[in-house]
Amino acid sequence: MQIISTTPFGQRPVSADLIENQMLATRESDVAHFDKWELFRELCVARLSYGLSDRDMAVLNALLSFHQGRNLSDNDNLVVFPSNKALSERAHGMAESTLRRHLAALTGAGVILRHDSPNGKRYAAKDASGEVIRAFGFNLRPLLVRASEITDRARETRAAAETYRRLRDECSVMLRDAIKLAEYGASERPKHDWESIQATAQEYAKALRRKLPFELLSDLRKKLRLLCDTVGQLLGMDAQIKTKEMSGSDADNERHYQNSNKDSYDFEPSLEKEKGAGVDDGIETLEEYRELGAEQIDQSPKMPLPLVLKTCGEIQNYAKDGVNNWYDFVATAHFVRSMMGISSDAWGKAQIAMGVENAAIVLACMLEKITEIHSPGGYLRALTQKAEDGAFSPGPMVMALLNGGDKNVA
Repeated sequence: MQIISTTPFGQRPVSADLIENQMLATRESDVAHFDKWELFRELCVARLSYGLSDRDMAVLNALLSFHQGRNLSDNDNLVVFPSNKALSERAHGMAESTLRRHLAALTGAGVILRHDSPNGKRYAAKDASGEVIRAFGFNLRPLLVRASEITDRARETRAAAETYRRLRDECSVMLRDAIKLAEYGASERPKHDWESIQATAQEYAKALRRKLPFELLSDLRKKLRLLCDTVGQLLGMDAQIKTKEMSGSDADNERHYQNSNKDSYDFEPSLEKEKGAGVDDGIETLEEYRELGAEQIDQSPKMPLPLVLKTCGEIQNYAKDGVNNWYDFVATAHFVRSMMGISSDAWGKAQIAMGVENAAIVLACMLEKITEIHSPGGYLRALTQKAEDGAFSPGPMVMALLNGGDKNVA
């Protein structure tokens, strides 16, 4: 097919972009064929990098529908010549003035080219066999020539969108942590200025409701991390002694780990001895758990289960069907305690002294540091004694883990 038109009809001037796009249309394509609708979808993804709107893409969709065949091929006639009326109908009744504006945008972006006839009409001249020998209209060849470029840009756009999504998710999680931990801190550590922290978190929440540019979202992430670190430090100030207890140092735990006296509480009794101890082996059924929980309602945990699971995730590896509620959590802890070498005697006393859920929280914290605790049973008995004296709460232990190592709020 012969193409003889290179300049626009009427008062539209020749520009450097027009000449560059004309040269692009004559360039050899990297691919001989490409599915036009797949290419259209890729361009939809990358359209902003070409300065195109969704309405521009609607017009391009209509233009592609006038091309016969599924593929754009280098050896085919890639010029379509619909009238404004026909094009408007396929563009869902778009007004002709609006249609012209979007066609100009597509041309300016270099994804189509105009081939105007002497009178500006769009038509094709055919030979006796019906083959098109000359056509005036819109040339779709730039799409085929730029197919590799379009797919590359679409891939980059998807990658950027995924990076943005992950960044926004991270900000959302940190904001949630800051708000909920501040609520916990306000009830557990009222001496600190939690009101200002909560007000700052609310300001960040308002900002996160908007579609922030990537740079501003990155800046918000830094601010949220600083806020979370501040909250963690405030919550960890009263937990320093618990951090020492969980450190696993021989010097700090000499009484537990170095005592060779087998009668010490640091070493668990044999199974034969504990059979006659007469101490309840913790909960066995949901009914027992509910009954015990009702009796010890004042000892129920003051922290949300998601926070505990975020900090002590190791215990979830032992859950049969996942940890979805406190009952699942306690039941899993009951299963794990025997694997840790903790006797039913120590476990039952811990549940009575601390409360069922709180004892499970303590065990989950111990599981995180199990390689550093030489005698889990003795360690639990020591904490149980403190709980009986009213000098122990599992909250600081959780916060100490949350503030250390890989368990930082992020």
